[in-house]
Amino acid sequence: TGFINFAYKDQAFPIGEGQTISQPYTVAFQTQLLEIKRHDKVLEIGTGSGYQAAILLELGARVYTIERHRNLFLKVQTLLPSLGYKPNFYYGDGFKGVPSFAPYA
Repeated sequence: TGFINFAYKDQAFPIGEGQTISQPYTVAFQTQLLEIKRHDKVLEIGTGSGYQAAILLELGARVYTIERHRNLFLKVQTLLPSLGYKPNFYYGDGFKGVPSFAPYA
């Protein structure tokens, strides 16, 4: 029940490995600014919990997401498909991106 209440607070949420996901309002605002259209190809740097990737997939984007923290990568690589979300997962340094699929929207 503690996690349910956290979703409505205006604060970052810890996701492990010393990382957080931004408060829900910030994620929503940033996503709106992207003006994603169906089939846009999006590169997400820092998969984290997978929340942003799931939102982008709900909007119809093709998502390429890269995570550098192995434990987060392994968890989200199992979690998102179990919820019906299928981004293209990559483990590695986001600074390098995934150039083989560029350009992105």
